[in-house]
Amino acid sequence: MISSTPSQLNRKVNHSGSGAAKKMGYSLLYLILIMVAVFQLFPLVWLFFFSLKNNQEVFNLPPLSLPMNPHWENYAKVWGAGNIDIYFLNSVWITITATVFTVVLGSLVTFAITRMKWKGSSFVLGLFMVAMMIPVHSTLIPLFNIFNKIGLNDHPLSLVLTYTAFNMPITIMILLGFYYALPKEVEEASVIDGCNVNRMFFRIVLPMTSSVIATTAIINMIYNWNEFIFVNTFISSNEYKTLTVGVQNFIGQYTTDWGAIGATLMISILPILIAYLFLSDRIVEGIAAGSVKG
Repeated sequence: MISSTPSQLNRKVNHSGSGAAKKMGYSLLYLILIMVAVFQLFPLVWLFFFSLKNNQEVFNLPPLSLPMNPHWENYAKVWGAGNIDIYFLNSVWITITATVFTVVLGSLVTFAITRMKWKGSSFVLGLFMVAMMIPVHSTLIPLFNIFNKIGLNDHPLSLVLTYTAFNMPITIMILLGFYYALPKEVEEASVIDGCNVNRMFFRIVLPMTSSVIATTAIINMIYNWNEFIFVNTFISSNEYKTLTVGVQNFIGQYTTDWGAIGATLMISILPILIAYLFLSDRIVEGIAAGSVKG
């Protein structure tokens, strides 16, 4: 019969003790994460219940209480009579158009700055980085006057141009680290094979940066979808308004339809929420890949 030595017994005790501590640590971590998740989901649950109530229930019932009779007609009301269908489509195409322009132009600028040798590249990069410090509110009056002179006030193109310009600096900043880390051997091999600069960018470099492009696209989509100040300043016609300003239709001088407002906000949140749930892994992957300079 073989007996364990004291040192072996000590190792077993230490191993079991460390295993129990590790399990306790993971349990505590999961508990904290669950609490954070519940805290993050609280506004969405509250808004959903809010959207199914009428004015009397909004003010007389507790915030998280279920409506006595769910008013699903709030969604039908805002989608039809409230013109939310038009605002929703405007938000979709303006957001997608501005995002595509920003990502493509930002990729071209970043490629030129990081992969091509030319005088003034550092200066141009500095200009884009300085642009991040310009407050949005300080540009409203100059932009309004410019668009008024060229006939773009109350036109969706004014929003597309503005979103593209203001999102370019942050897009370039995210792309920089990834482009610096790209191996130059791939570009050299393509040049040897007779590839010109344009073909190299669209056929080789752009597909290699798909993960970080997904990150910048989602960030741009979230900003463009939720933007309010420029839409409220430049757009006055109902046919060009987006969801963020369309909610004002349910705010009257004497009465406010709070249930309809809640339904509108719920409709405006769902597309971005669904896109983020499906593409959240790409966001993390792109940020991690672009955070290290090779």
